Amino acid sequence: MTAPESSPDEPRLTSLAHGGGCGCKIAPAVLQDILKGMPQAAPFANLMVGTETSDDAAVWRLNDEQALVATTDFFMPVVDDPFHFGQIAATNALSDVYAMGGMPILALALVGMPVNVLSTRTIGRILQGGASVCTAAGIPVAGGHSIDSVEPIYGLVALGLVHPDQVLTNRGARPGDALLLTKPLGVGVLSAAFKQERLGKDGYRTLMASTTRLNALGARLPGRPGVHAVTDVTGFGLAGHALEMAQGAQATVEITADPPMLSGVRDLLEAGVRTGASGRNWASYGEAVDLPDGLEPWRRDLLTDPQTSGGLLIAVAGAEASALRDFARTEGFDTRVVGRVVEGPARVRVTR
Repeated sequence: MTAPESSPDEPRLTSLAHGGGCGCKIAPAVLQDILKGMPQAAPFANLMVGTETSDDAAVWRLNDEQALVATTDFFMPVVDDPFHFGQIAATNALSDVYAMGGMPILALALVGMPVNVLSTRTIGRILQGGASVCTAAGIPVAGGHSIDSVEPIYGLVALGLVHPDQVLTNRGARPGDALLLTKPLGVGVLSAAFKQERLGKDGYRTLMASTTRLNALGARLPGRPGVHAVTDVTGFGLAGHALEMAQGAQATVEITADPPMLSGVRDLLEAGVRTGASGRNWASYGEAVDLPDGLEPWRRDLLTDPQTSGGLLIAVAGAEASALRDFARTEGFDTRVVGRVVEGPARVRVTR
């Protein structure tokens, strides 16, 4: 990972934004309140996945062999290096396609920049960072749209293809499933430490390595034995996205109080480093999460920590979990078991 770029003539990118990365997301409860007044969509026979769930992307059946996966994702800077910001935002956007089992085919850039504050070179480097990720994914940035904005915003419209019979959603988990996670937690904590100028070079490399790793494993999951549901863990944290999976399955999702975390995250949590989104997340859905007695506050905050470009959460039949972990390892992903699905109400239960 190259050293972050900086310009003495321009402000830090993160200083121009009130939030950053997936921590910018509107809190789940507020979003639900906003959307409750939306009219119900008219029935469309080819719309396989729409607004009726909290899935990662929309899916439209094209024919008997192909369905289109469509999503968009954008946010404000989580780092100051413009190229790195572009890489993170693009990786995060493509994750929604992978989470549905899709293979990306093209992207469109979404760009909002304070053009009187940032140079065209800096803005260009953001776009170049995003394009480099799309190149790595084997797709073009085929167009886009730009506006003059008070805060810097960048992301993608991402399109992909999946077989209609192999679409993966967050709704199919079943009691008896094991839950696998493809990336450790703690991106929000590291990004908060970065903004507070408390993140060292090793921490920055850890942050970048996680947030710029494509969740390409998702495109290899359709048809794998026992895979029932998938979502990516982003702005609502592991607990929030596990709750969406529980609600989709109408079952209880148990998650461990000791999930894998990125290097250095525990020390930062114990030192009080948090994002504001972590608390907003808990305030939104905490009443649906059961915590064990005596759980340390930092462990709860790790479970609600917003993950920018986080990993995939995969519900797989317990008997197939070991084989799937072996398969993921051949694809370069060290998955960890972080919970299971059990009979019960649509809640999350944190276990020791």
